Amino acid sequence: MYFRVKRTGDYAYLQIVESFRENGQVHQRVLSTVGRLDTLQATGQLDTLMRSGLRFCEKLTVIDAHAAGQTEPVQVQRVGPDLVFGRLWETLQLGTILQRALQSRRYEFDVERAVYLTVMHRLFASGSDRAAERGREAYRLPGTETLELHHLYRAMAFLGEPLKDQPGARILDTPRCTKDWIEEALFEQRRDLFSEIDLVFFDTTSIYFEGEGGQEIGRHGKSKDHRPDLKQMVVGLALDLHGWPLCCELWPGNTADVTTLLPVVNRLRQRFRVRRVCLVADRGMISAKTITALESEEMDCDYILGARMRSVKEVRDRVLADRGRYQAGTENGQRSFAVESQRSFHRRPTLCGLLE
Repeated sequence: MYFRVKRTGDYAYLQIVESFRENGQVHQRVLSTVGRLDTLQATGQLDTLMRSGLRFCEKLTVIDAHAAGQTEPVQVQRVGPDLVFGRLWETLQLGTILQRALQSRRYEFDVERAVYLTVMHRLFASGSDRAAERGREAYRLPGTETLELHHLYRAMAFLGEPLKDQPGARILDTPRCTKDWIEEALFEQRRDLFSEIDLVFFDTTSIYFEGEGGQEIGRHGKSKDHRPDLKQMVVGLALDLHGWPLCCELWPGNTADVTTLLPVVNRLRQRFRVRRVCLVADRGMISAKTITALESEEMDCDYILGARMRSVKEVRDRVLADRGRYQAGTENGQRSFAVESQRSFHRRPTLCGLLE
């Protein structure tokens, strides 16, 4: 049924009309003529009639109340994160990889959804698991509605579990764990016959613990967050030439940056089965021992290391003394120099740095 305006002479009449089908044809019949439209509008009778019928329409009642500002939102959820990053999660097949890692386990909650929730939260808020559990209600993340805080803790513990079949695979006292297996599976699915890690960008930072955290690898060390009073751990991240994360490593908080470079190179070769690696790192990774090891026949690794041009004796004596071997440029208002040694292609180290 619907309203229809019927004109007769100079006047318009409001009618209630019903459509029906007869012998395959659609027909209309007038159920009632309510009255002259101008009179109904002028006297407010039409508004009264509509509001009288509105109380029998649940959906329209809510819409009308919302338009009048008489409703209060019970819950508002954002849908953007799941639409964008949920699609990326599926494209990377992270859910499938996690399910493979969980084949021999029998959790009573959805571990894959718990990991997904914490990842989404860290992308937008970079907070703790407790903050992720509290902030879950603000976003529409399918499958996470019934998760509780202890589920998130157990999911993170699962990712950090040492792999029992490889107890000796350690790097700087950190065991090989489920997270490492997932990183390798992600790399494996985009590997082809000619896959190589031609260039690896590597850097470290520190993350400190609040409260009683850090019982296992938490140590006091040089804090990049300016909190030497708290225990911390060192995090190393390796990216490939295209910006894809290869792996991240966690070490005790008192680990010096210079000691992480060689173990990372060795582990990249072991984990991803690559031969040729060119490593890019900042000046915190430089030591005579490290450079000697990188240039050794055993390592045979290309590298690009940052250095202070005037303060590092080797650079000052070997580079600045021979101005035909470097090119000067400007980046972010600072003069920089790129220097390349005259070695063969497969053993070609590079130094780069800033002129102070």
